[in-house]
Amino acid sequence: MVRILVAGGAGFIGAALCEKLLRFGHTVLCVDSLQTGSAQTVARLRAFSGFSFIHQDIAQQLDAGQLGLVEEIYNLACPASPRQYQQDPVKTIETNVIGTRNLLELARLTGARFLQASTSEVYGSPKQKPQREDYWGNVNTTGPRACYDEGKRCAEALVQAYHTQHRAVSSL
Repeated sequence: MVRILVAGGAGFIGAALCEKLLRFGHTVLCVDSLQTGSAQTVARLRAFSGFSFIHQDIAQQLDAGQLGLVEEIYNLACPASPRQYQQDPVKTIETNVIGTRNLLELARLTGARFLQASTSEVYGSPKQKPQREDYWGNVNTTGPRACYDEGKRCAEALVQAYHTQHRAVSSL
């Protein structure tokens, strides 16, 4: 089976993904700062033999040697609740941008495939519903949600730039 790193794996969606991957027989390495993720969730996932946890902020440099072989990387790391991300908007941007870059660099160095989780928030307050993939959105770059919305938009641009510049990084 595949060895998969899930950044943000102690969060609501990340934990569900970790559990599903583990039930499929994959080995899962969860990297989470526990800023908004749950230590109780990590404890529950430890019941699976293929699960391991590293308590780390992805905005800090990742140690490829410590992580070992990683074949796929799923980035779900970032506070998603407005109350949570507005408490520390700078950290929210750093997690989205610097954290994504750190994970992309790990993917580039190891040849791992990469998946960036996004959000409809990248469209801001859309003037069309539903939004098509080629819709650019209607965003407020200075509003109270901008730290999350713009961080996610920048992360998406970074993923595309890595894919263009370093063909070794591929999105799933």
